[in-house]
Amino acid sequence: MTVQRSLISGTNKLLHLQTTKTTSTSITNPWNFRLRELAKQCEYSQALTLYLQMLRSGFSPNAFTFPFILKSCAALSLPISGSQLHCHVIKTGCDPDPFVQTSLISMYCRCSSIEYARKVFDENGESRELTICYNALISGYTSNSRFYDGVLLFRKMREAGVSVDSVTMLGLVPVCTLPVHLSLGMCLHGCCVKVGLDSNVSVSNCLLTMYVKCGAVAYARMLFNAMPEKGLITWNAMISGYAQNGLARHVLDLYHEMELTGIHPDPVTFLGVLSSCAYIGAHKVGSEIERQIHCRGFGSNPFLSNALINMYARCGNLGKAHAIFDHMPEKSVISWTAIIGGYGMHGHGEIAVQFFDEMIGTGIIPDKAVFVSVLSACSHAGLTDKGLDYFAAMERTYGLQPGLDHYSCMVDLLGRAGRLKEAKELIESMKLKPDAPIWGALLGACKIHKNVELAELAFNQVIELDPTNIGYYVLLSNIYSEAQNMEGVLKVRAMMRERKLKKEPGYSYVEYKGRVHLFLAGDRTHPQEKEIYGMLDELENLVKELVGSYKNDQERRNEEILSGMGVHSEKLAIAFGLLNTRPGTEIVVIKNLRICENCHLFIKLVSKIVDRQFVIRDATRFHHFRNGTCSCKDYW
Repeated sequence: MTVQRSLISGTNKLLHLQTTKTTSTSITNPWNFRLRELAKQCEYSQALTLYLQMLRSGFSPNAFTFPFILKSCAALSLPISGSQLHCHVIKTGCDPDPFVQTSLISMYCRCSSIEYARKVFDENGESRELTICYNALISGYTSNSRFYDGVLLFRKMREAGVSVDSVTMLGLVPVCTLPVHLSLGMCLHGCCVKVGLDSNVSVSNCLLTMYVKCGAVAYARMLFNAMPEKGLITWNAMISGYAQNGLARHVLDLYHEMELTGIHPDPVTFLGVLSSCAYIGAHKVGSEIERQIHCRGFGSNPFLSNALINMYARCGNLGKAHAIFDHMPEKSVISWTAIIGGYGMHGHGEIAVQFFDEMIGTGIIPDKAVFVSVLSACSHAGLTDKGLDYFAAMERTYGLQPGLDHYSCMVDLLGRAGRLKEAKELIESMKLKPDAPIWGALLGACKIHKNVELAELAFNQVIELDPTNIGYYVLLSNIYSEAQNMEGVLKVRAMMRERKLKKEPGYSYVEYKGRVHLFLAGDRTHPQEKEIYGMLDELENLVKELVGSYKNDQERRNEEILSGMGVHSEKLAIAFGLLNTRPGTEIVVIKNLRICENCHLFIKLVSKIVDRQFVIRDATRFHHFRNGTCSCKDYW
């Protein structure tokens, strides 16, 4: 307010200064030079104070003064002071200057006064002929979420014959962030080629990022391959694009290519690579990345430490994840979320809860993300009452409104515990509209507890929201099958045929000697195919002998389950691991789908026969198999 009152006073003096004082109009003016330096150093408040001193000293501002002082006003978001400076511009006769025009437009845009910015643009005929003025207003529209207006202005710019430059494109292309924007993005790309901007590295990087965000990764890679010069930003954009679209193996291949070119990675590179290592369980590659992080002096970067915790936890190495967490000098809520989520997905709910309570004890305020992690941990470990307490505390103690993810965790928590009625009532009491994962969680609980009637209700709801998700159809079909309702099974299969739905292929990863081996269900393409299937035949025979040696009802049930076994991808990965590792070595397998009942039983029995520990990460959690038992206690 002091600055604004002083500017008002300065405005009153300004006309007098125009008639009594003549000053240099160049940038060499010592006042202008000092204002420029303060603006460059982001000392915006000092710049405004200096401007007032200049007025009091009898010096009149000129066209070189205003861009610096308007920039400072914009950075501090002072719209009233900006309007007063606009008066100074008019009174000094500097308003026709293109740089002053651009600074005024930018100032109003940054102060969220977009209509005033447009008025400045429209009232000066010269603005409508200058690229820099169009650029300033286009950028203002996009930064104020007025995307459509920005595109219309660009169209007007082209119709007026005003030349387009890289700044124009860098203001417009980032608007395209969703698949529905792809057509517009491609049109802008075409315009770049037409005016010769496709060779501009910044524009090409921006276009590459646009294609990635719109989900057109193939187009992004084509552009990447066509770029004659690729800097670190270009490599990072492509690596991050692959990582964000779940193409983890492409990330690792591209990172290897980048290493061969001699480009040195930075923390952004490592974040993309670590997320991909976590996705496919590439533990050894992730360990090598950790070594490089320390070698390049990034060991204290908290974002990389959080990514390492997540990577090691998702690769099955909780001990290493815990060690990195302990060595962090400062732990943010993201760090706590990573370690809580890690223990939760491994089924160690009690430890996850201890970490959450310890976090609260340190004074860190929990956010919605950490509540998702701890509620999920409670669900996987069967800590129903604890989960209910945390859910209640979200709003009561921390003022956080539960989101869809939190409700999904709670439905899963209650459903797994057999409290299906309460789970259904919770859904019905929601202020938000339940989404597909919430009804899917109830459907999954119905399978565990063999509640066909409620399963049908949940299924009808979930396919309204997500009609193409094959998993829900398979789940209901399995529920009908277990209830020996063949009519229901046939009905679900008919729906799948009618909607032309195909089951997502199951695949599993296993890492060996730093290389990730991929197996599909029924895969026959691996170089060790004969040995793998030979090992699998031997294991299946041993498993059937073991089951056949018992006579109780549970073992007869096990035999029925095993009789329906197919060659699923995790079984192939297990056989490969047994063939290529020493006795006693732990085998870690990453699977894209939820592990089925027969494979779960098969791996339990194999762990007893060969005296090995198998760690399987499926779509929802980790399973640690040892000596014929699983850490999930058959609760998944």
